[in-house]
Amino acid sequence: MRIGILSYHFPPEPAFIPGSLAEELAVRGHEVKVLTGFPDYPGGHVYPGWRQRWRHETRSERLTVRRVPRYSAGDGSLRTRMAGYLSFAGSATLTGRPFLADVDALYVHLPPATAFAAAGLLRLLGRVPTVVHVQDVWAADESTGAGNGRWAARIGAAMTRAYRAADRIAVSAPSLRDRVVAAGADPARVQVVLNWTDERIFQPARPSGAARRLVRRDERCVVMHAGTIGARQGLETAVRAAAALDRTMDLVLVGSGADERRVRGLAAELRAENVRFVERRSPLDMPELYAAADYQLVMLRDLPELRSALPAKLQAAFSCAAPVVASAGGDTAELVERARAGLSCPPEDWASLADRFWLAATIPPPARVDMGRRGREAYLREMSMPAGVDRIERLLYDAAAGRATGR
Repeated sequence: MRIGILSYHFPPEPAFIPGSLAEELAVRGHEVKVLTGFPDYPGGHVYPGWRQRWRHETRSERLTVRRVPRYSAGDGSLRTRMAGYLSFAGSATLTGRPFLADVDALYVHLPPATAFAAAGLLRLLGRVPTVVHVQDVWAADESTGAGNGRWAARIGAAMTRAYRAADRIAVSAPSLRDRVVAAGADPARVQVVLNWTDERIFQPARPSGAARRLVRRDERCVVMHAGTIGARQGLETAVRAAAALDRTMDLVLVGSGADERRVRGLAAELRAENVRFVERRSPLDMPELYAAADYQLVMLRDLPELRSALPAKLQAAFSCAAPVVASAGGDTAELVERARAGLSCPPEDWASLADRFWLAATIPPPARVDMGRRGREAYLREMSMPAGVDRIERLLYDAAAGRATGR
């Protein structure tokens, strides 16, 4: 097939799903065209060595990537994000019709950032069969007040237009299916396709001596959180839970983020000597660090939009055969429990999490290994890249066939 891909972000940005999908579809013999922006994530400024301009293309065998200009600014405010979204929509709409008009099917990677571009481009392309892969919904940020509400409504409306125009819809978490159907999607066209992780990196590993020295101080149980320390994670809950068990387990937080100072301050205030911070590490280091710890911690706050979210660290932990402690609701907790790959408790409840930490520390090492093995099996069965690309490829074929027959 000739397949188009529309994605707001694309490698060299950390946009693993659209990037690996494009590569794998090309390996499978498809001709792939990608329409995206110039790389600026996460800093909000175009990467060094890149200059925004029209008709910038790179080509390799069976894969062409065209980049179009968009507004880039580094302050992260609602205003600048909306300027980026709208400017990308304008650029993609101007160039997308001639670039993508000859594709047999179009895949749209649809976080909220892509919503305006998707709505405009699908209206212009009209007869091109489309698969929309819904990653997220607009997450309200209380600090932006009424302005956010207006933009949330506009983004929501744009995403709904994309749902209704799509021939097939993939959703990245089970309960997202209910949300897109409630927004007007045809239930018969919606299928769950879980995201995968970078399997070139995240595989079961043995811990090196350096990894052990970084993660462990003694033989106590170590629960490690690797990734962003931000508003969505609510890591204050984990610090309070660990502080209640200062002689039982260690909590190791690897990474950084907007809430790091506040989380560090709480650990100091509680005198939680069993809470330690490790600066951000390369993804290449993470499998050994996972193996040096006893459990990986997955944290999500108790927000409606996060109940239908599966954080990327969950797939990474499962792929590495690392048992999980999940302080989360919705799909994340359900998947951990269904796979029997770890322990879970309600989000933002430090006493319940402390109980899970205590239980985790008492579980014998062979039982922890069994948890990790079951998580790995669930990953290979439900989340792996071959499984995910197979499903998306089938949806693209089905979309093209359905449009040809009027179904």
